[in-house]
Amino acid sequence: MDYKEMFDPALIDLEISAASEEEAFSQVADLLKENGMVNDDYLTGITKREQKFPTGLITQHLNIGLPHADPEYVKKPFVFICRLNEDVQCRQMGDSQEMKVKNLFFLGIKDGKNQVGLLQAFMNLFMDETFVEAYQNTNCPESVYQLFVENI
Repeated sequence: MDYKEMFDPALIDLEISAASEEEAFSQVADLLKENGMVNDDYLTGITKREQKFPTGLITQHLNIGLPHADPEYVKKPFVFICRLNEDVQCRQMGDSQEMKVKNLFFLGIKDGKNQVGLLQAFMNLFMDETFVEAYQNTNCPESVYQLFVENI
């Protein structure tokens, strides 16, 4: 699968105000539903999955979250890029340690086989200091979109 096809400038919001991870999930779930990407149970699906398998990642250059729901909640494959105005608390992948995060990348995966590859691709991107700096210095959805499709 070509991951580039999962990105869309309409699925990038760089100014989300949320007091908590749950609130961010709820806002993004609404946007994804409006765009026909997920079904009505997506918010429940993503929240439950995050409780069991947290997706926060502390990378060398930036803390990120990679929340994803099981494929039955996803209508079309997508990546929703969400930058919050303030840090929210989330838990780290693997050991569930508390961490703070401002950048969430919601992965809408239809085919479970692609999940590991996509997670790996994100980890590789965020280990690249040049990419991370470019991402952090970009405040325009169209530019963020270009950055990802050129690098993923």
